[in-house]
Amino acid sequence: MKVVIPAAGLGLRFLPATKSMPKEMLPVLDRPIIQYVVEEAVDSGCDDILIVTGRAKRAVEDHFDYSPEHGDHRALGRLDELSQRANIFFVRQRRPKGLGDAVLCAARHVGDEAFGVLLGDTINICDVPLLRQLHDKFVALGGKSSVVAVDVVPDSKVSDYGIVAGDEVSPGVIEVHSLVEKPSLAEAPSRYGITGAYWLTPTIFECLRKTPPGRNGEVQLTDALKRLLEHEKLYAMTFEGTRYDIGDRFLWLKTNIEFALRDPEHGERLRSFLAEELGQAAGLRPLSRRPSELVRSD
Repeated sequence: MKVVIPAAGLGLRFLPATKSMPKEMLPVLDRPIIQYVVEEAVDSGCDDILIVTGRAKRAVEDHFDYSPEHGDHRALGRLDELSQRANIFFVRQRRPKGLGDAVLCAARHVGDEAFGVLLGDTINICDVPLLRQLHDKFVALGGKSSVVAVDVVPDSKVSDYGIVAGDEVSPGVIEVHSLVEKPSLAEAPSRYGITGAYWLTPTIFECLRKTPPGRNGEVQLTDALKRLLEHEKLYAMTFEGTRYDIGDRFLWLKTNIEFALRDPEHGERLRSFLAEELGQAAGLRPLSRRPSELVRSD
């Protein structure tokens, strides 16, 4: 199975850090974001991974390369395992022309088969990997219709997402009738936002070729999915698990805290530190040991 991971964005929200380092290489606890994404792809059964990079993204390629100077350091064990379980390829998006254009860069590599798409700046933590959930639903629906992952987003975040609307045909599965890319709250047809994980038929490539630049002058994948509706059915699926969007500095910090709190090596020490520091700063009682209560922002 093949998966495409667009990782060519400029990372402007993380400047100046991303002036010389790809956003996808920012660490979450002990490894870069892109490694979590590749791990999900491999754990979902994908053995052919294409990462779409861009200018100044060479560090992403180097990360998955063999480094003899580090020998067999135990911390690299998971990384070595990935290279043994899947072939990892790279292609460059020559200009930053949007997510849709980045996916189109994979057309020759993917060919005429259905494939997965995972964003290079989103971590999904699920008992059954999210991409595997999408693939299994794709097969269950007959293997001829694309499936996208969605989640209910708060009103304040609607304008950050592609929003879908349609009819629920089974629990958690929606036959999509319309999509809008980053609408205003008044324009949104629902609160179901596309989370950045897809299982797509190869028909999407022809739709992308016919999709003109849209919002911000970029080729939007959501706009191509609207064209796809003219050729085949499209389904949206809610999922079991948690999605970590690393889209800005606060979300990146929040994700690091959550992952560290759950880490067996650092969790207890971090809880003690937070309880002491926050208690002294605000006169608060010691914080709960439940990670979600420590980092909840809503």
